[in-house]
Amino acid sequence: MNKLLLILGLGLVMGNLPALPSLAQEEPFYKGKTIKVLVGTTAGSLYDLWARTIAAHIGRHIPGNPETLAQNMPGAGHKIATNYLYNVAKPDGLTVIGSILPGVYMDQLVGRPEVKYDWARFVWIGSPVKSESQMTMRADAPYKSFDDIRNAKEPPRCGTTGTSGTDYMVSRLLEEIMPPLKIHSVLGYPGGPELDLAIERGEIQCRTFTIETFFAREPYLTWKKKGFVFNPYQTARKRDPRLADTPTLFELMDRYKTPETGRRLATVILANGTMGRPIFTSPGTPPDRVKILRQAFEKMLKDPVFLDDIKKKNFELEPISGEQLETMVKEVMTQPPEIIERLKKLLTQ
Repeated sequence: MNKLLLILGLGLVMGNLPALPSLAQEEPFYKGKTIKVLVGTTAGSLYDLWARTIAAHIGRHIPGNPETLAQNMPGAGHKIATNYLYNVAKPDGLTVIGSILPGVYMDQLVGRPEVKYDWARFVWIGSPVKSESQMTMRADAPYKSFDDIRNAKEPPRCGTTGTSGTDYMVSRLLEEIMPPLKIHSVLGYPGGPELDLAIERGEIQCRTFTIETFFAREPYLTWKKKGFVFNPYQTARKRDPRLADTPTLFELMDRYKTPETGRRLATVILANGTMGRPIFTSPGTPPDRVKILRQAFEKMLKDPVFLDDIKKKNFELEPISGEQLETMVKEVMTQPPEIIERLKKLLTQ
């Protein structure tokens, strides 16, 4: 002991004492903890399946290897989960939304009272895929093309989870920019599986949802095989090769000579497809934990186990980084007053 004290004393006097290793390395924040991954819809939809896939893989790439727990929080077109993350969940990086309708930003833009969040303040982690959409309609409905829908005396009955759903927003957009088209929106379904049952039972004739979902899972694979449905339109700027005979809304705007103001409105509404299936967490989450989550997301995208899993599930992969999402959100949430007023008129009628 005396020799050790002597060495320490000499080192301090001479100013050249080598750095001593820490007696106890600081443990990673996430070690021994559980990350809760919220799902804004019911079990079984592709939003749910994607969130559970993220939950199953991302923990391996977070220092400390935390547990992950997926929790469904459906209702109000995904706004219940969004409100919870913004107002109730602690900003500690332990609660994230794993997959959600990005169109919930539209409800904020038009000032719906049930919105208790600020979309621009969330912390963005990434999205595994973009989510352009298409309409699926029963083949026995009295409409065989988009022109039939536009000119019908009786509007088709199309289902939706709520006003933040792509199906609802696109329906209102089409009515605005392609008169005399009308669509009767049936609101309040908890999620995709319930909408599918409603189509099979004949309660509704159509719904609009992502192209990825349509080509990834049942019952759509069987519906296509049996000729039970057809696709009147798709929302992407270019036709998806798998829907080569289905016109895009941008082609239809050219056909019907939609004015520039209508095209600008369409760009704002259809931006939610570019955001895909965003993963994000609470405002105020410490920057070091945001960095950890973003890095884990990027590493997961290259993980052979993850890639094999989504291949088996027939999921698509077209990722968007957290930084890219942050830029998209800022752009879409800073609209001129005239566009906001037109959105309010369109989506609150």
